[in-house]
Amino acid sequence: MKSTKHLYDRRKRRVRTRLKKLSTGRPRLSVFRSNCHIYAQVIDDANGVTLAAASSLDKSLKSKLKNGSDKAAAEQVGTLIAKRAIDAGVTKVVFDRGGYLFHGRVKSLADAVREGGLSF
Repeated sequence: MKSTKHLYDRRKRRVRTRLKKLSTGRPRLSVFRSNCHIYAQVIDDANGVTLAAASSLDKSLKSKLKNGSDKAAAEQVGTLIAKRAIDAGVTKVVFDRGGYLFHGRVKSLADAVREGGLSF
């Protein structure tokens, strides 16, 4: 029987392979979800540079959030990463959900990013 980590890594590799085919030069909005917090980065893979980043640990968000691991925190991080990406000159990205299902906190973050002005 395969471990949960092994299955997660397979899903992540499958998603990233598909994104590389579809990206056509657009930066990648990568999401990492831990038990306590959620993180998002806009990454330019061609140059290997992070263009914008946000997490539930940011000082501007941490005081507002009751908990860093719920949908409300994901929405706040989504609006913050959208604002920072637009300030960096990025309007179109590809959404990299990693090995996570597009559900719950990941979906809340994605919806907030779309409302914030990024398109994917």
